[in-house]
Parts: sequence; structure tokens; C-alpha cells
Amino acid sequence: MREPFDKIWARASERKGGDAALTALLRPPAYFGGLDGLTDDRLLAAFTKQIFQSGFVWRVVENKWPDFESVFFGFDIEKMLLLPDEMWEQKAKDPRIIRNFSKVMTIRENAQMLADLADKHGSAVAWLKAWPSSDLVGLWQYLKKHGKRLGGNTGPYALRRMGVDCFLLSQDVEHYLKHTGIFDGGVTSQRSQKAIQDAFNAWQQQSGRSFNEISQTIGYSVGDNLPN
Repeated sequence: MREPFDKIWARASERKGGDAALTALLRPPAYFGGLDGLTDDRLLAAFTKQIFQSGFVWRVVENKWPDFESVFFGFDIEKMLLLPDEMWEQKAKDPRIIRNFSKVMTIRENAQMLADLADKHGSAVAWLKAWPSSDLVGLWQYLKKHGKRLGGNTGPYALRRMGVDCFLLSQDVEHYLKHTGIFDGGVTSQRSQKAIQDAFNAWQQQSGRSFNEISQTIGYSVGDNLPN
């Protein structure tokens, strides 16, 4: 049974030392930036950074990121699509970056996805800005289907870091949603994700808070109450 958001908030507030302390921990979308003024090359860069950070030490990727930008020409999408196979192989061996060939090749495939969106919508950023927030899981499914290595939490984390209002299915949040009967079965099924989206839509209407803040509040209210 879906809990009202004020009950979730009260539990998180008690755990974190009161309403003011909890509020100070939350991060609204604007904390991470925004899509205004963003260009498609920055989308490709954000997706690529998240792919490389997935399953790896984030700090190492951050430290090497200026070299990634240099090696891949600032993630200029047209240049990425013009690179021949042999140059991709060379870049995957460049000691300035993290040498993982399969992850490097996601850059070309995700560049193609963004180029296709730009052909249809003027820019991939315009497409992303027009996507309805009430169907966030549909956006995740699109990225998983049409992109490369953007499934799971990789796509959602990248979206949040670009300033998209995005709840995350962290371990604590997923456990809470399943334990309270929001969904049953696998979390990645379309049925489960629709039920999850419906729950977040309802909590947003109740609270007036962003998806970011709602999923962070849930994370702080249960389990290890870690940020997400």
C-alpha cells in the first residue's frame, strides 16, 4: 500500500535530526545544473562519463576527464561519427584515458543515437527538454533501447547530473518500493516501472517536491538511509 509522502518525510526527518537537517541534505534538480544552454556534445560527454564511472572509482574518472575531453575532441558528435575504426582502436589504447575498448565504443554508438534525435527534433537537447516528466521511466527505456550501456541506473544518474529531475532506484529505494507493494516481480519490467512512475507522480502531487528530492527522502527514510 502506498504511503502518503508526509509519512515518509516524517520518518526521514526523525532519522536525520529534524526537518531543517533533512531539507539541507536534499538536492533539487537545479543543484546539478540545467538543460538551458546545454548542447548535444555535453549530453554525449555526460553519458560517457557515467558509463566509465559505472563499476569503477569515480575519482579516477574525474581526474582523467580533461584528457577524455581532449582525446575525443570535446565529444563533438559529427567528429565522433567520422572517425574510422582504426582510429577508435588507437584511442581505446591511449594511456591518457581509461583503456576499456567496449566502453570507448559506446561513444560512437551513443553519438549516433543523439545524431538521429537531432535529425528529428533539431537537437537531442530539445528532444530531452520536451520529454514529459510524468513518464520518466519511458525516457529510461528509450535510452536503454536506443543507446549503449545506458540501462540500469547509468542513464538515470547521467540525466540527474545534467539537471533533469530524476528519481533513482538505489538499493534502498528499490527495497522500499518492493517492500511496500508498489511493485512486485522484477524492477525493470514495464509493469513494475509504470507502477513506480505512478507512485512518484502521486508523491510529487502531494508534496510539490521534485523527483530528486522525493527519492532522496525515501533513501534517507529506510535501510542505511544513504543519499541517492
